[in-house]
Amino acid sequence: VQLQASGGGLVQAGDSLRLSCVASERLFSRYTIGWCRQAPGKEREFVAQINWSGDNIEYADSVKGRFTISSDAAKNTAYLQMNNLKPEDTAVYYCATGLRIATTAIDAWGRGTQVTVSS
Repeated sequence: VQLQASGGGLVQAGDSLRLSCVASERLFSRYTIGWCRQAPGKEREFVAQINWSGDNIEYADSVKGRFTISSDAAKNTAYLQMNNLKPEDTAVYYCATGLRIATTAIDAWGRGTQVTVSS
């Protein structure tokens, strides 16, 4: 499976951005799709995941209440709406798919997209 990510950019604190990730195929209905991020000098960390039916969603504590993940199975696409962005959200965001992204059970990664939040 190949993942094509888009979105990202440079914004100010409090602004919003939306990331998109299109999968070339849906491996299994139970699989999840979502994002991890990596800030400079830090390890890659889980951000959010959703299954293709949209009824199983997980978020990292650091983004709960600010980020919303959604999926459109008909388009093989997932979206990450990021609101009230903070400077600590600055990172390269990677789309991923697998059995459970939150536990690094990942089968494929997309290319990273830079999100920079200025204070």
